[in-house]
Amino acid sequence: MWIFLPDAMLSIVDKGGDGTTLLVRARRQEDISRVFPEAQVQGGGGTDYLYRARIDREQVALRLAEAVRGIDYGNFKGAVAEDDRHDAYLRVWSAMHAFQEGERRRI
Repeated sequence: MWIFLPDAMLSIVDKGGDGTTLLVRARRQEDISRVFPEAQVQGGGGTDYLYRARIDREQVALRLAEAVRGIDYGNFKGAVAEDDRHDAYLRVWSAMHAFQEGERRRI
């Protein structure tokens, strides 16, 4: 699952654990630390995500629910303060908009 927050982008998967934890991955270490300050973030490892942390599944669910309850903006892109993050998110938005336009042509 990809999660885009105004100050963090996370990839969350169930990979190699015992079912009670999830692997939370990020391109930047602070993305994990901002959402899960208690996490033991590991770097490197030769995978496509430079940073990762194994976090209790229920803790992940609670933090994501808190993020949803805390939404206080009317436009997501406008809530992204970091310029380079905003530009990266806009590229994702643009790719998904193009994906939608392919669907629009079919209906």
